[in-house]
Amino acid sequence: MRVLIQLRPAPDVVAAVMDSGVRSVAADVAGDLPGVLIDPAYEPVAVPRPLSLSPHQRMQFSLAPEDASVLVRGEISDGELATRSALLSSSVREVAGVFADPYIQPSPTCGGDGPVGDWAEVRRLLHVQDLWSAGHDGAGVTVAVVDGGVNTGHVAARIGHDVTLDAQRSWSPPGVPARPGRHPVGHGSMCAFDVLLAAPKATLIDIPVLLSRREGGTLADGLLSDAVAAYAHLDRVLRAMPAESRSLVVSNSWGLFSPDMDFPPGHPGNYSDNPAHPFNLIVGSLEAAGADILFSAGNCGRECPDGRCGYPDRPITGANSHPSVLSVGGVDTRGERVGYSSQGPGRLSERKPDLCAYTHFAGSEAVGPADTGTSAACPVAAGVVAAVRTGRPAAELTPAQLRTLLHRTADDRSTVGFDHDYGFGVIDPPAVLAALARHNRTRAA
Repeated sequence: MRVLIQLRPAPDVVAAVMDSGVRSVAADVAGDLPGVLIDPAYEPVAVPRPLSLSPHQRMQFSLAPEDASVLVRGEISDGELATRSALLSSSVREVAGVFADPYIQPSPTCGGDGPVGDWAEVRRLLHVQDLWSAGHDGAGVTVAVVDGGVNTGHVAARIGHDVTLDAQRSWSPPGVPARPGRHPVGHGSMCAFDVLLAAPKATLIDIPVLLSRREGGTLADGLLSDAVAAYAHLDRVLRAMPAESRSLVVSNSWGLFSPDMDFPPGHPGNYSDNPAHPFNLIVGSLEAAGADILFSAGNCGRECPDGRCGYPDRPITGANSHPSVLSVGGVDTRGERVGYSSQGPGRLSERKPDLCAYTHFAGSEAVGPADTGTSAACPVAAGVVAAVRTGRPAAELTPAQLRTLLHRTADDRSTVGFDHDYGFGVIDPPAVLAALARHNRTRAA
């Protein structure tokens, strides 16, 4: 089984890992760990330490060398997995934990139903002309498409205008050719197209974590450890922005469908239910630094679950259910929840999904006749977030405040208030604009 090993080396070693001018290798950090085959291609990643605050304060994180830990990737024999992970955590002083590194997969749709409506109708439902007239078109906002790679040529041809992609700030996992914006047309291109429906002037960065990492895998599988490294890169991208104008939206249309590659709930190395898993920590840290993070809710809805779904209940797992992210379910252009959209409660946060956005419409033609699944709903919502972020950086409106605003303005489609089918309702840009206008008038007064 492939695992992530959390180490607490000396502060000078941690400082070297965090130094962008120095390339660290796993051997420098891990040395010889008994029974572990260390992956030399995986560059060590620093993980912030959460700081305990009162229940009334937001969680803060420290990346100071004396606080942070370091992750390396390796493999442990399945036959001695439980024994070896416990032994490492108890007998090797620097080992703080051994965690699951499951395969992660995108969230396309199940079933073969044709598209409902098209991308022009989605734009109409989002009232994009009102957004753009108010100056909310994504200009100056960076959107990270964490997926299977973007092909900007295809996206531009389909959407009818130029696409801005920042190759310098893009990132690829070890062994994946760095071809930002030039990857094969597929799931990542669909996500990029859907972001631009509401935010045509946003700047994209290409983070292809879902490129195959295993023999016999598809071109849309990845490892959670690659997502950890990607988020460490995004943290550097965010912190390089001036503090007063930081705007980074992160769209993630993937998740864990089955417990097969995870430790069981309750095990300290578990991912799906464990807020202390390194990826869940780094997600919380990036949000606390000012990033708006969105995840698809997944396609394990009771009416039409994807064939890969292996959770009998509570299928919104891990970071997809993180309290600091916007978990996005799917509705069609008629406003009806699509049967594959996963229902809550979530595993890390009970109130999931947060809201729904549009999916199952004719759009990018990157994966078939329809942009489908919560895979499409997530970037549609990310585009709305990027549009709202135009001129409103995190220093002015924190990610938590923006999530609350989206909750309060969502178009409620079920019981009054939150429910586990639609969350708080369907994302409603005109209502968001109206709330922002009221906020501006209050501040001016």
